[in-house]
Amino acid sequence: MADSLSIHLRHCSRTFAGDVPALYPLDLDITAGETLVLLGPSGCGKTTTLRIISGLETPDAGGEVWFGDRNVTAQPIEKRNVGMVFQNYALFPNMNVAENVGYGLRIQGIPKEERRERVDELLKIVDLLPFALRPVTALSGGQKQRVSLARALAARPKVLLFDEPLAALDVKLRERLREDIALLLRQLKITAVYVTHDQQEAMALGDRIAVLERGRIAQIGTPREIYQQPATRFVADFVGAINCVQPDGPGTRARYCRPEDIQLVEPAAGQWSGRISSQLFLGATQRLLIDIGGETPVQVECSAREKWQNGQKVGIIVAGERIMAL
Repeated sequence: MADSLSIHLRHCSRTFAGDVPALYPLDLDITAGETLVLLGPSGCGKTTTLRIISGLETPDAGGEVWFGDRNVTAQPIEKRNVGMVFQNYALFPNMNVAENVGYGLRIQGIPKEERRERVDELLKIVDLLPFALRPVTALSGGQKQRVSLARALAARPKVLLFDEPLAALDVKLRERLREDIALLLRQLKITAVYVTHDQQEAMALGDRIAVLERGRIAQIGTPREIYQQPATRFVADFVGAINCVQPDGPGTRARYCRPEDIQLVEPAAGQWSGRISSQLFLGATQRLLIDIGGETPVQVECSAREKWQNGQKVGIIVAGERIMAL
């Protein structure tokens, strides 16, 4: 695999027809070899950012894209040496697996023997070597996405870009492929930018996560920082469930915490008390909703083996170090 590159966006914005801003001026540095996940809801600017990095989209006047010490702002995608993996696979249905993976190499004029060796190497990496001669139309969704990934890697790109590649897969397959991609990226040490709206996917894959909100980066940090120390209420809400517990007394600030950071105790021993209004069984855990008289019930996550009753009165405690400063 080719040496990876750092990526630098300087004052990159994108405005579409009708003066609609998809992305406000953005400065972003991606370290060589790291996986940065762009996370956020639909319309937040994450795919626009990815397309600017790839060369499929041009930033507004004044914006610059640098790969290492090379200004690539004016270069099209074919000049940037990037590989892209899309949600829709974009495979050739009339070709088998090996032909799909080697297509770009054939266009580049790579000799047949070298092409075959490289295709075999990539199919081995994505665990599809036994399927080399199989038509892509006979593959499952997960296998098709592996072919798409192998094809993106065939040209030995310095940057690998993912645009919600797992969104069309079922939950079980998505989890399996997510783990495989995470392992592969760590092995290859290639610079990767991964777009998703799935916070679990972001946590599993990202060395760092940039959470986007309405065309701006709301926070950027490690998965642990984003989850445990969210900078804003939006970030806290988007990367997991959040509780807002209103303290008694005028002028006191609300306290924010995660459902798993709440301890249930006897009513008299709690910082707050209330009644269990409902329960949601999640397999290994369960989610309890506690009515403490606020606008919304407090969510508590605990072991599924614990026995609780709707209407049961309980106390809740949140340790001071688990309170989020938003």
